[in-house]
Amino acid sequence: MITKRDICIAAGAIVLTLGAVGFAHADKAILGPAVFDWEKLEAKPTDVGSYRHVVRQPTATLDELEMHVTTLNPGLSSHAPHTHVNEELVIIKEGTVEVLSDGKWVRIGPGSVVFNASNSPHALRNVGTTPAVYHVINWSPE
Repeated sequence: MITKRDICIAAGAIVLTLGAVGFAHADKAILGPAVFDWEKLEAKPTDVGSYRHVVRQPTATLDELEMHVTTLNPGLSSHAPHTHVNEELVIIKEGTVEVLSDGKWVRIGPGSVVFNASNSPHALRNVGTTPAVYHVINWSPE
């Protein structure tokens, strides 16, 4: 039999859980309308090219929206094939790359868009003779 004490304990646990979830996002403001000026995105060198951080922040409908731009030098891979829970779009701006998608390597160029599904193995390598530049947009829903 459920007692008033059981109900009070359960209600208290719910309030504490909701408070902890709210506190976890309290340090990051919700992203509202924004413009990201390419000229103001600092290119930071990496061992494979460079990286421009755009944003990593919660939105009104997402736990996190993360965007960055990678410049990948010729003949190099951004990283080994891997998976992650979040879904991801990759938009090729410059260069020729091969992407691992659905178990196959596919060659693509400027204007191409890649959707990396949740927990799907993926990778990207620059197979051209010039740096490849691509935008990455990934998100985690609430």
